[in-house]
Amino acid sequence: MERHEYFNLFHNISTEDYALLADRLKPEAFKKGSFIIVPGQVQGKLYFVKSGVQMSYFDADNKTHVIAFTYPPNLCAIPESFSLQQPSTYFLTCLTDSELEYVTFNDLQQLFDQSQQLERLFRKMTEYVLAGMISRHIELHSLTIEERYRIFCQRSSHLLQLVPHKYIASYLGIDPTNFSKLFNKVKI
Repeated sequence: MERHEYFNLFHNISTEDYALLADRLKPEAFKKGSFIIVPGQVQGKLYFVKSGVQMSYFDADNKTHVIAFTYPPNLCAIPESFSLQQPSTYFLTCLTDSELEYVTFNDLQQLFDQSQQLERLFRKMTEYVLAGMISRHIELHSLTIEERYRIFCQRSSHLLQLVPHKYIASYLGIDPTNFSKLFNKVKI
């Protein structure tokens, strides 16, 4: 899906407004295993994923706790670090070689001053992220492990081939042994 088409899923923007943003985007490539953001660092760039898979996570009690995966055509960020320009409390890393494009925080603020439509687009995208986080929180606390697994497979089944299963298990709040049983038992 082309980026302008992706944006229009959230809010229709004109070709002119899209060009304002596209003109500010710069490419950046990361190798598998590279960190995009680490705890204590302020995210100064908002990324758009062109290729690859990224993961946000934190470590606690000798365990990795996965928060989210990103992949094309999504945004890639630690939302509160970028939006509030505050230090991150968790990691953003590349699970595969990744090609991203970014706009800096300052450039994005200038674009918002130039274009109400771009500001509205990003507000709606932020609302979508918030709604998704709330839905995920509810799923983690109200659904069985099999229901969580099935929903994940409906949304992101391609990640089963790209992401180590221990990370998907962590994301779903499932013990890796139980995840392996689900993976082998549940046909999607």
